[in-house]
Amino acid sequence: MADKIRVITKRPGQPPRSVWMANTLKNFQTAVGGYIEAVRLAKDMAIICNEEGVINDLPYNCTICGVQFFGDVVLVGVNGEEFADLPLAFTEIKAMMPSLWEVSGQ
Repeated sequence: MADKIRVITKRPGQPPRSVWMANTLKNFQTAVGGYIEAVRLAKDMAIICNEEGVINDLPYNCTICGVQFFGDVVLVGVNGEEFADLPLAFTEIKAMMPSLWEVSGQ
């Protein structure tokens, strides 16, 4: 498992940012403000979100693959059972998931 991985973070109402993040459970929990839920988007990519985002009435963030996300999210690569660097460049992800770049509400 890599110590730091390249991810994309997104807060509600803000554009996404490409950042390096420590690859630890505690760090992901801090990033989303609570217990994490990983939603698999593809074999090699997932979104980490706050599993209680709806229950805790967190603000709407984005809709990806028909799934609505609330609160801060982190887009990560997946390698087997581990989180990893994103498998695509920032520009490629922007072309694949334009809704991630929406900064307004629903």
